Amino acid sequence: MSTDKKTPETERTPQEQTMRRPVQIAGVTIQPRDASEDADLPPVTATATPVPVEGQRCGLVAIVGKPNVGKSTLLNALVGQKISITSRKAQTTRHRITGIRTQGAAQYVFVDTPGFQTIHGTALNKSLNKTVVGAVSDVDLVLFVVEAGSFTTADAKVLALLKPGIPVLLVANKLDNVHRRGDIAPWLQSMQERHAFTEFVPMSAKQPKDIVRLLDICEKYLPEQPWWHAEDELTDRSEKFLASEMVREKLFRLTGDELPYTSTVVIDKFDEEAGRTAKRMLRIAATIVVEREGHKAMVIGDKGEKLKRIGTETRVELEKLLDAKVFIELWVKVRSGWADDEARVRSFGYE
Repeated sequence: MSTDKKTPETERTPQEQTMRRPVQIAGVTIQPRDASEDADLPPVTATATPVPVEGQRCGLVAIVGKPNVGKSTLLNALVGQKISITSRKAQTTRHRITGIRTQGAAQYVFVDTPGFQTIHGTALNKSLNKTVVGAVSDVDLVLFVVEAGSFTTADAKVLALLKPGIPVLLVANKLDNVHRRGDIAPWLQSMQERHAFTEFVPMSAKQPKDIVRLLDICEKYLPEQPWWHAEDELTDRSEKFLASEMVREKLFRLTGDELPYTSTVVIDKFDEEAGRTAKRMLRIAATIVVEREGHKAMVIGDKGEKLKRIGTETRVELEKLLDAKVFIELWVKVRSGWADDEARVRSFGYE
C-alpha cells in the first residue's frame, strides 16, 4: 500500500516499525487532568485549504481487543461522530464498522471489530471471530485496546491473532478508572515483555485531549497515498445498517443483562420520501429477533411500554444522526436457536 515516493525523515521503514521500542518507564508520568485543559483544546476540523494529492496520507487502522474494553467508544471519539453502538453488555459490536476521519493531510480509515469471543462456540460467535481475524490481516496499523493495568487470558488470545510485520500500538484505555497511577509504570514494563509493541498509549477514550494525541501518533504510520474517501465521509456503512444498529443499542441498554446478547434486529422497510416539515423523511420498519417467548415478553414490556421506549429513543437518535424526520415501527419475533444456525446467521446479515 506504500508508494515509491521518498519518505520524510520522520517516517520509519516497515522494518523499523516492527522493532521493539524500549519504554522509558522513568519518563511515564500520568497526572490528573484539569478540566480547563479540555475546555482550552481547539476543535479538530479538516483544513479548508485543499490538500494536494501528492501530500496526502491514508491508511487502514484496526481497533481490536476482547469484548467490552471500549473499542466502539474509542472509534466514535476518533471519528468525532457516533457511528458504532455502545452498551455495557459484552459483544455489542457484531460487524466490521468502518469510521473515517479526515484531518489536515491525513485520512484515517478506522476499523472497529467485534470483541474476540473465547467462551461460546455458536455459529454467530464463529462468524464474529472470523470478522476479527479478517480485519487484522491487511492493515497499516493495529490499535490493541486493553483496560489500563489489566491483562487477562481473553486479552492474550486476541494478542495472539496479530500478525508479525504490522505495527501495533498498545492502547491502555479507561485510564481514568486506575486509582493508583504509580501501578501503571510496572504494568507497562510487563506488557513490553509480552509483545513488540511499537508504542504505548495510556489514555481514556472519553478525554478529548487523549484522542487528539492518539490521532497524532497514528498519522505517522499512514502511507503516503491519495485519500480513499471524500473529505466529509464518516463511514462506509449505509443508513439502513445504522438504523438497525441503533435499534439494537437501545434494546440492549433498556433490557440490561436480562436479555441474551444473541438478540438481533432486522430492517424490513427503509423508505425515504419528501418531508412536509423537514427536507427528508424516513419510514422504517424493524423486527427484533429473540430466541424465546419469555424474551419477547421482556422486550415488549408491560402494556408495550418497553418496546415503545426502544422505538422512541431510537427515533430521537436517528433524527440527529441522519438529519431527517423519522417514523419507526418495531415488531418482536421468536426464532429459537437462530444464533447456532449458520444459514440463518448469514440471512440476518452476518458474514
